[in-house]
Amino acid sequence: MTGEQRLKDFTKANYKKTLTKVNDHIYHFLGYGHSNAIAVLGETSVILIDALDSTGYGEDLKAELAGLTDKPVETIIYTHGHPDHRGGSGVFKDTVREVIAFAPKKAMLKHYDRLNDVLNQRGAYQFGYALTDEEAISQGIGIREGKAVGRGSYDALKPTTIYQENEVERVIDGVKLKLVSAVGETDDQIFIWLEEDQVICTGDNYYGCWPNLYAIRGTQYRDIAAWVDTLGVILSYDAKVLLPGHTRPIIGREQIQDQIGTFRDAIEYVLLETLDCMNKGMTMGETVEQVKLPERYLDKEYLGEFYGTVEWSVKSIYCGYVGWFDGNAAGLMPVSHKAYQAVLRELIGAEKLTDTIKGYLAQEQYQIALQLLELADEREMTEFISLKKEALLGRARQMTSANARHYFIASAKALG
Repeated sequence: MTGEQRLKDFTKANYKKTLTKVNDHIYHFLGYGHSNAIAVLGETSVILIDALDSTGYGEDLKAELAGLTDKPVETIIYTHGHPDHRGGSGVFKDTVREVIAFAPKKAMLKHYDRLNDVLNQRGAYQFGYALTDEEAISQGIGIREGKAVGRGSYDALKPTTIYQENEVERVIDGVKLKLVSAVGETDDQIFIWLEEDQVICTGDNYYGCWPNLYAIRGTQYRDIAAWVDTLGVILSYDAKVLLPGHTRPIIGREQIQDQIGTFRDAIEYVLLETLDCMNKGMTMGETVEQVKLPERYLDKEYLGEFYGTVEWSVKSIYCGYVGWFDGNAAGLMPVSHKAYQAVLRELIGAEKLTDTIKGYLAQEQYQIALQLLELADEREMTEFISLKKEALLGRARQMTSANARHYFIASAKALG
């Protein structure tokens, strides 16, 4: 089975629009947008935990809520600042009185705004915004965002209450909540504990596939050790229902303990194995080859690489702990890629290079073909464009990760 087919099957099985009634006052919305939303009915109003990603999906959520209750949405709690969890909130602006968020535990690097152009371009490639539904399939951890399929745009209400604390306990319209800072996928991430219902809402620190321990759109280092610790804290709560920010709820104490525990253990395994390889003096490439998920994790769909990948995680950990230099002196002060590639091209010869690339393409070894195509002389690149497109699209079909698939296809389309 191709990676493409596995992604199609995973999407079909996991993102059907589903309203889960947890009890008589808590509802979980899956497949109504790229992210999930949770509605908690108070005495006179609705508390909304996250608000989907776009105005179009937000209007759908608003209509669905109207069928469940005549109480207005007066409070919105953001589990974190990513726009796919906030973008639909604007449709509730006429009734919302408070929007709650937490400040990040670590400020973003200064001058990050100077990277807006390249980060936006890479983000569009990762999420496949310019691709068709057939090309994109899904966004890995949910259906495609509304702005990618003509369902409006981001319209996020700004937080009116921003907490700096580690924990905050509130009673909002008769509902007792505990809001807990939970550094992981983001530094402003929180989870919400509803003790009386034994329900925990975890945001994006858990979703049912391999997470973006690193996002190829470009992010600061995500502290994976802190993420592992946060998952341990989540496990310390006696929850009988876990409601994530993406993918399906987990119902039952034993199921939560098993699934979240395994999720945490697998991430910690990759972290510690990577560090052990680094400590042995392995280069980044050698470490990537060495660190693989053990057999005991391979049959777990919720660890499948439909979003992030283990390889990207290993590379991120490597750079996050020791930076770009991997200890190999040959890479300390290298000649330019252009100069090095010119030497290789001369050694191989243009005709043999072309024949070799075509041979690998015929064998569906698209990755080595792509890397060999990097040796093509810029003046001769027009002769290689069709081969590069073939390699990129072929590589895309092999990917289970929606992010990788999108990036390969978008790169192919950018060639014209």
